[in-house]
Amino acid sequence: MDATRPPLPRFAEDGWNSLNPEKVALAYSKDSQWRNRSEFVTGREAIVGFLTRKWQRELEYRLIKELWAFTDNRIAVRFAFGSPSHRA
Repeated sequence: MDATRPPLPRFAEDGWNSLNPEKVALAYSKDSQWRNRSEFVTGREAIVGFLTRKWQRELEYRLIKELWAFTDNRIAVRFAFGSPSHRA
């Protein structure tokens, strides 16, 4: 996997912790597909909408994201959440 090609876990983590949905969306390809529980979103615009809604409810954490595995068109990541007092 080319390290300069989205998705870039560290760039996404930094963006996520900025609470800026547009910055997060740029860490992913234009046609990225996300699943969060029963919600499915496709594309950067949908990612921005999803995160905007999510952060209206959930502000008390810091994301730590690590790439676990990948194939040609899929990745597996680990998410860990901490308190805002640990925010970078």
